[in-house]
Amino acid sequence: MENRSQWGTRVGFLLAAMGSAIGLGNIWRFPATAYESGGGAFIIPYLFALLTAGIPLLIMEYTIGHRYRGSAPKSYATVNKKMEWIGWWQVLVAFVISTYYAVIIAWALMYAFYSFGQSWGSDPTAFFVGDFLNLADPGTIGGLVPKVLIPLLIVWLVVLGTLSRGVKKGIEVANKIFIPALVVLFLIIVIRAVTLPGAMNGLNSFFEPNWSRIMDPTVWVAAYGQIFFSLSIAFAIMVTYASYLPRKSDITNNAFITGFANSSFEILAGIGVFSAVGFMAFQYDTTVSGLAAEKGVGGIGLAFMVFPEIISQIPGIPGLFGFLFFASLVLAGFSSLISISETYVAAVSEKFNMSRQRAVIFGGGIAALISLLYATRGGLNILDSVDHFINSYGVALAGLVEVVAIAWFARALKDLQNHANATSDVRLGSWWRFCLGVITPIVLGFQMVQNLITEFAEPYAGYPVDFLIIYGWVVAIAAILIGFAMSTKKWPSSTVFEDPTKPNYKEGSR
Repeated sequence: MENRSQWGTRVGFLLAAMGSAIGLGNIWRFPATAYESGGGAFIIPYLFALLTAGIPLLIMEYTIGHRYRGSAPKSYATVNKKMEWIGWWQVLVAFVISTYYAVIIAWALMYAFYSFGQSWGSDPTAFFVGDFLNLADPGTIGGLVPKVLIPLLIVWLVVLGTLSRGVKKGIEVANKIFIPALVVLFLIIVIRAVTLPGAMNGLNSFFEPNWSRIMDPTVWVAAYGQIFFSLSIAFAIMVTYASYLPRKSDITNNAFITGFANSSFEILAGIGVFSAVGFMAFQYDTTVSGLAAEKGVGGIGLAFMVFPEIISQIPGIPGLFGFLFFASLVLAGFSSLISISETYVAAVSEKFNMSRQRAVIFGGGIAALISLLYATRGGLNILDSVDHFINSYGVALAGLVEVVAIAWFARALKDLQNHANATSDVRLGSWWRFCLGVITPIVLGFQMVQNLITEFAEPYAGYPVDFLIIYGWVVAIAAILIGFAMSTKKWPSSTVFEDPTKPNYKEGSR
């Protein structure tokens, strides 16, 4: 009899997986990436990347979690004891991301409140960096910002409270509320946005294909990068979530549903964002391209500087539109932060033989304390640097190492394929192994080389080099080193590392 926690329903798992995949990046990263990479023409490399890397990797991580029934470190250690450090590396990457992700949700909470009175005034950019964050120069930490600190505490109370209730009663219940609510809110936003003056010009700019970009290698790398980051791959999340699936779950169908649901929301987000940008261009009597060049159409700037300006000009009830937009960010952020935090709660619980509640307090408590650094006057600069380096040399590099280790060194793809096929309607073939063993490593390797060339050509975002070393390289390298250190600690004596699909397997206590 298996004593591991399980999802109550398949829908519950799918909503949780979608909640992890559908995050803040779907709303502010995809529209900008698509626009800058050929508009409608970008859909071709995007779908190709989804089918040759995104979903295959998702299937691989689902299968690893489902087969080995453990957190990422334990699952990789079961594949090969020398691979445990990869699991800890990914867990630590997720841990770092959770510390600043919570702060962005806190900003969105405050801006949902600010929306009703358009508290940002006539210059939202100056309000965000000045009145709201009281931003200090790079390298200066400064004091805590009360306007960020209070909502940040609320965010952590919600997330840690949800995690403490467990998989079925906590994570599953929360996502059954968050994801349907997010979809409804964003549909309302899109319907209102497409009816604004100038919206069609924005949509034309978003969807009009620039076929001259289709053969540009950087566009294809951008497509793979977008798919990779948006599906929560190599964060240890999907391995952990899949470990709670019942034995007879359909792995490949679940992966296809999650992948296409995530992509559908990204396109929906693009429609909403560019309808609003088209309206803003109409208001200023300029072109979408001119506006995009001046103000940008992605990232934190889009959400907290450009969108408030758009909201203030919307006829009717601008406060309601603004509230819906920032409430959507909050819901997307909560569902993702819960999944990110679950990775280290599960790993710590298994490795140190802790109860879930103690692991939540220990792991979540440390993450919450570190997140206070981003609630200071220098928090935005630190967040920007840490986010850049942990994504470029944490998530992307960890994903490359993961797939190479599984496909090339452990040579485990055939066994994983057989396991997935045993429970799935859509059977995997040699195409799946080719995608993971050849296409994905080549693309991720090329992307890593390109990142390094760009990195050493000039300092990221013009920050001082010593600042980037401390809040960039040190953080990214520390995740690897601590991952190695964690893998040297012995597991509890009761932990079993057998393949649970074998007849003589006996479940160890946790």
